[in-house]
Amino acid sequence: MSRLTDLLAQARKTDPQLAADLEAEFRQLTRHNQFGLVFERHQPEAVELPGRPVRRGDTVRVLPPRGSLTIGDTRHWVVTDLERIPDGKQAHLTEADVDPEVREPATSTAALEDLVVVARFEDPIYPGLVETGRVENGGDKPFHTVINAENFHALEMLTYTHRHKVDCIYIDPPYNTGAKDWKYNNDYVASDDDYRHSKWLSFMERRLQIARELLNPEDSVLIVTIDEKEYLRLGLLLEQTFPDARIQMVSSVINPKGSHRADAFARSDEYIYFVMLGGSSPAALPLSSEWKIVEDRRALGLRWAEMLRTGDGSERADRPNMFYPVFVADSEEGPKIVQVGEPLMGKDLTVPVGPPGSVAVWPIKASGVEGRWQVSRENFMDLLEEGFVRLGRWRGEKTSISYLKSGERAKVQSGIFPVTGRNSDNSIRVDVSKYVPFFVPTTQWRLASHNAEQGGTNLVKSLLSGRKFPFPKSLYAVRDAIRFFVYDKPDAVILDFFSGSATTAHAVMLLNRLDGGRRQCISVTNNEVSAEEQKGLRAKGLRPGDPEWEQWGICDYITKPRVTAAITGKTPAGEPIKGKYKFTDEFPMADGFEENAAFFTLTYEAPRQVRHNRAFARVAPMLWLKAGSRGRIISSLPERGWDVAQAYGVLEDMDHAPEFLAALEADPQVGMAFIVTDSEVAFQSVARQLPEHTTAVRLYESYLHNFQINRRA
Repeated sequence: MSRLTDLLAQARKTDPQLAADLEAEFRQLTRHNQFGLVFERHQPEAVELPGRPVRRGDTVRVLPPRGSLTIGDTRHWVVTDLERIPDGKQAHLTEADVDPEVREPATSTAALEDLVVVARFEDPIYPGLVETGRVENGGDKPFHTVINAENFHALEMLTYTHRHKVDCIYIDPPYNTGAKDWKYNNDYVASDDDYRHSKWLSFMERRLQIARELLNPEDSVLIVTIDEKEYLRLGLLLEQTFPDARIQMVSSVINPKGSHRADAFARSDEYIYFVMLGGSSPAALPLSSEWKIVEDRRALGLRWAEMLRTGDGSERADRPNMFYPVFVADSEEGPKIVQVGEPLMGKDLTVPVGPPGSVAVWPIKASGVEGRWQVSRENFMDLLEEGFVRLGRWRGEKTSISYLKSGERAKVQSGIFPVTGRNSDNSIRVDVSKYVPFFVPTTQWRLASHNAEQGGTNLVKSLLSGRKFPFPKSLYAVRDAIRFFVYDKPDAVILDFFSGSATTAHAVMLLNRLDGGRRQCISVTNNEVSAEEQKGLRAKGLRPGDPEWEQWGICDYITKPRVTAAITGKTPAGEPIKGKYKFTDEFPMADGFEENAAFFTLTYEAPRQVRHNRAFARVAPMLWLKAGSRGRIISSLPERGWDVAQAYGVLEDMDHAPEFLAALEADPQVGMAFIVTDSEVAFQSVARQLPEHTTAVRLYESYLHNFQINRRA
């Protein structure tokens, strides 16, 4: 519960009437608050970091005894000292968050193994990464990355590596069902929590604010899926967080049979918000017939437009030079255009007469008003010669005339519609048998491929030998949502910071195979163990951080194995995956993908260690990410004091700068150079000599400054 709720509960014990009066006043204030989304933004948030070494000055929580099923002491403590004892090490603790003017903070001691570090989100962090594995099957392609971390801190880390560089963010956040589907402050949020919605909004707002810093403001999209429990609040939150964006919501059927809702209609769909920044917009794509185009059969072939102008500016007086006769004649083969007359300018001029047996077709509207044609006489003649003008059935002077606009002509000229001959009116005949129309769909999506059971649950079972993950998205639904915005971006960076079962990473691989792209996905997930599994593990005396516990976490048990299985085509047991990918491109899952992936765990570094170059091995993967996630990671430097990999280089010893610069000059693929120095003069000296294709970054000044300014109250 929130701080206010706790205080009211205390007041009820001593003065029930005072508590009732305070509650009434609070309700009155909230009714008169400003328009817009109103929630308690000051909900505190913190996360426990099992396995993180305890240091002096850390905030920690004392864990309950092993085997206990209770939460135990929820107070936070500050480590004031560490000392070695016969049984190991113990920490001296002082109670945190206590005003000494109100009461004296409690003190205590505890064994280090009984403590877990707590990271509070108002405190700055200095992150690092430790690689935990990789799979390589994509040659020189960029690596997809999976990061095991609390997503708020992972997003903070990405502000150093990817600020304004992300093309698409796709997230499927917790839906706030009250059924132990997400935690806030290390505890599941229950359906009867009075501040359930405020906690969810606080949780989401903090993450969306950082996500905004990562997205390319010139052209990018945020895609968020949600159901009916929070979609209204989420919509308002998105509008407030992204005031300059264009936001649209799509309804997508994911369970045609419907999911039961007590005392309500069965739920068959969910909502997808598209938050479009800058010039971002959905592209017209070559979509399969599954998308069921609006009942316009013309969309399956060339679209012939009426030559008679309609709408604004469609009268003769608007464009007098486009009021001219087209002489047509009937024949056994069909009607033909035999001549195109000159524009009839003025009122008293002689009406032209056509060849014998022909009639003049004028741009006259159905109402009898004199109109005009779409194009000038000269352009009409050119279109006629190329076969881009067509006549309707013979109706004398009322015979209709149509033509191909520029977009349709381009489809013919590019070979999308091969020309097979000419008709009697000289219009082209084309082959439409293999044409897949390009179009942007409506906001109602009802596709068999988006069924979450078939394309999500069952597919995960095939990949992971029966391992279960609750409610995974359909692979094809995620691919389609992303594809509208990165279709023409073969090198796009896609981020999912609620990665779960890694459907987004899998969808990006599938999209790359479809069009030969080199897109990369960054997946962030924690290693949370489900509530049901936790009971059994705690009963065995296990805790978060124990290897026997962590092996069942989402990241280690689902996310990383799925990415590996998708690339290799083999289950975690080493068996070929059974079944085929479907919809648009069918091929065996056992074929895998020509892709690379690397797996990392986020670490928390001491800024002094970073500044003194003692944390290079853990900062190194971040440099690799910042440089584009290609090739090898420079995890340590040789004695010469510099190294150059496929995408970047690192210089530590300024005496060897000439060799370093020569190596950069010889490789145009190296786009970034990290220079380790405390001297601005030395940095600028080297930076001025870098080749044009390489950007200079100073270590560790840029790193430390980035995370100092990221501090949020």
